[in-house]
Amino acid sequence: MANKKLVIVESPTKARTLSRFLPSTYTIVSSFGHIRDLPKSTLGVEEETLNPEYVVPRDKKKVVTSLKKEVKTSSEVFLATDPDREGEAIAWHLLYALGLNEKKFPIHRIVFHEITKDAVTQSLEHPSVINDKLVDAQQARRVLDRLVGYKLSPLLWRKVRRGLSAGRVQSVAVRLIVDRQREIDAFKPEEYWNLTAVLQKDTTQFQAKLSHKKNEKIEIKNGEDAKKIADEVSTLPFLVEEYTEKKLQKHAYPPFTTSTLQQAASNKLHFSSKKTMMLAQSLYEEGYITYMRTDSVTLSKESIENTRSFIMQTYGEKYLPQAPQLYKVTSKLAQEAHEAIRPTNPLTTADKLKDSFTRDHTRLYELIWKRTVASQMTSNEYLSQQAKVAAGVYQFRAQGTKQLFDGWLSIYGGDKNGQKENEKELPTLQKGEQVTLLDLPFEQKFTQPPSQYTEASLIKTLEEKGIGRPSTYAPTISTILERQYVEKKEGKLQPTVLAIAVNDFLTKYFPSIVDTGFTAEMEDTLDDIANGEKKWQSELMKFYEPFRKLVSTVQEEGERVKIQAQETDEVCEKCGGKMLIRIGRYGKFLACSNFPTCKNTKTYEEKIDVPCPKCGGTIVMRRTKRGKFFYGCKNYPKCDFASWTKPQKQAEDAQKEAV
Repeated sequence: MANKKLVIVESPTKARTLSRFLPSTYTIVSSFGHIRDLPKSTLGVEEETLNPEYVVPRDKKKVVTSLKKEVKTSSEVFLATDPDREGEAIAWHLLYALGLNEKKFPIHRIVFHEITKDAVTQSLEHPSVINDKLVDAQQARRVLDRLVGYKLSPLLWRKVRRGLSAGRVQSVAVRLIVDRQREIDAFKPEEYWNLTAVLQKDTTQFQAKLSHKKNEKIEIKNGEDAKKIADEVSTLPFLVEEYTEKKLQKHAYPPFTTSTLQQAASNKLHFSSKKTMMLAQSLYEEGYITYMRTDSVTLSKESIENTRSFIMQTYGEKYLPQAPQLYKVTSKLAQEAHEAIRPTNPLTTADKLKDSFTRDHTRLYELIWKRTVASQMTSNEYLSQQAKVAAGVYQFRAQGTKQLFDGWLSIYGGDKNGQKENEKELPTLQKGEQVTLLDLPFEQKFTQPPSQYTEASLIKTLEEKGIGRPSTYAPTISTILERQYVEKKEGKLQPTVLAIAVNDFLTKYFPSIVDTGFTAEMEDTLDDIANGEKKWQSELMKFYEPFRKLVSTVQEEGERVKIQAQETDEVCEKCGGKMLIRIGRYGKFLACSNFPTCKNTKTYEEKIDVPCPKCGGTIVMRRTKRGKFFYGCKNYPKCDFASWTKPQKQAEDAQKEAV
C-alpha cells in the first residue's frame, strides 16, 4: 500500500485551499457535502424505534465510488469536515459509507476553526476521534425535523392546499411574522403634538422639547392646544433651570457570532441572511476568516495579541487598552465552534481582497475585519448633556452629546451613542441664565404600530427566544420566502394569505408545534444530547408518540381551511366577474371569481403609482423565484429599468427635469 495520507473535506474550495500549504504526501479530496441522508420519497425513520434509514442519494453515488478508490490507495485517512454538529455528522457518514475500518489503517478526525497552515498543521499533529455525542445531536435534529415535516405536510395538503409544507422551526418563524402583522393591523394610532423651542445662547442654536407643566408630564392631544401653549410661552423669558454633564463611555461591541453578523450585514450592507452566509462560507474556505457558524464571542489568545499589535502600530497607544478586551457569551449554551468570526490575519485588510473576490465579498470581509479590530480598541468617550429650560410653568428639555474621544468608533463608525435626531452638542449653560427664543414650531404626530420584521430583527428574535441555532437562521428565512409564506418588500417581511391559513390551522390543532417556548425547549434538549446528558431516541419518542396520535386525530376530525382570496378592481374580460389575487406554485396570479365556470387566469403585477424614470412607462412590482420583490418597467424588454427600492424619488426628479 502506498504511503499516501488522505484528507477528506466537504467542499472542493476547502480542498484547494488546503492543497496550497499541505505537503505532497497528503491528498485532499472533497465529499461535496453529505454523502448519506434520509430518503426523499419515504419517511426514512422506523416509527417504533426512530432508527433512521440512511441511503446514498443517486447524485452522490459517483462521489462515493471515487472516494472509495482514494481510500484503497491510502495508508491513513483524516476526516477534516467542519467543526460543528453538521460537520461531525458528515465525518460519521463518511466512516460508514466508505467502509473505513481502524483495523486496516489509522482513521483520524481533525478539527480546525480557520483554514491556515498553522491551524491545520496543529490539528494534524493532534488528531482525535469522531464525537458521537455531536453526531447524536445532529441525528436527533434531522429525524425530528423529518418527522414533523413528513407528517404535517400531507395533512396540510388535505386540509389547506396541495404543495404546502410545515417545519418545526419555519412554522414558528411564520407565526412570529403573522402575529406581528396582526398587531400592526389591529393598531389604532393616537394623535399627539410636539412643541419644540428653538433656542440660542451666544451664537449656538439648540432645540428643547416641551415635556412638563408644573413638574408634571404634559401630553398635547390636538393642534388647538399646541397653538394655545405656543402663544402663551412665546412672550415669556426662557430661563435655564438645570444643566448637567456626565462623562460616559461606550464600549466596543464583541466580535461577530453568526447571528450578529447576519444582523449587521442586513442593516449595514442590506444583504439577506442567505447571501451573508454564502459569502462568509467562501471567505472561510479560502482561508480569510474563521468558521462562520458559531455562537461564541471568544477570540484566541494568539488572535488577540496579533490584533493588539496591529492597533498599536497603526493607531497608536491611546487606542490600545492596557489589557485585552474579553467578552462573555450571552447564549445559554454556546458551543459548536469555539471562536467568534474574525479575520485569520488582521494585517489582511479588505483592499487586499479586491483582486480575488467580488465587491460583496470584500464588503462583508471589511465588516468582519472592522468589528474584530474595533473589539480590541479603547472605549468611545463622550459627554451626555441634559438641560431643563423653563418658560413660566412650562418646562422644556434638551439633550446633547459632546464627543471627547472616538476610540473604537474611529474604525467601526456608524454609531451615535444613542444620539437621537437633532441631538447635537449643547452650549454650556448656567442655571438661571436666559436664552433667546428663535422659534416655536409645533408638529402633529401619531403613535406608531410595531415595525414589521426585517431579516435582522427576525433573527434577533429567534435567537432571543432560543429558537434554532446559528446554522438554522438563514435556511429558515430562505425556506419561508421560497415557499411563499412570506414576501419581502423593501426589506420588510410580510405574511401571505397562505401563511395566515397555515398558521391558523397549526395554531388550532398543533399549538405546541408553533409555540416558541416548546420549540426552545426542544433546542435545549438537542444541546443536552450534544453534551451527552440525554439519549436522543428516548427523548424524541417522548415527543413523537403523542404527536403521531394527534396527527391521526386531526386527519379524521380537523376542519378544512379556506384560503382567503384578495379582491381587485380588475374585471374578467371573458365573463365580467371580479378578478381575485391567488397564490399558486409560482407566486401570485389573477383568477376569475366565477371559477370553475370561468377558468380565466392572468399574470399578477402590482402597479406602482409612479412613472418609470427611464421611459415614463408604468412601474410594476415583480417577484424573483426566491421570493424577493423588485420594481421594473412594464415595457420590458424595450426598457430595462429595474430597482430593489421603490423609484418614487427618481421618478419625481425625472418629471421635474422633463418640465
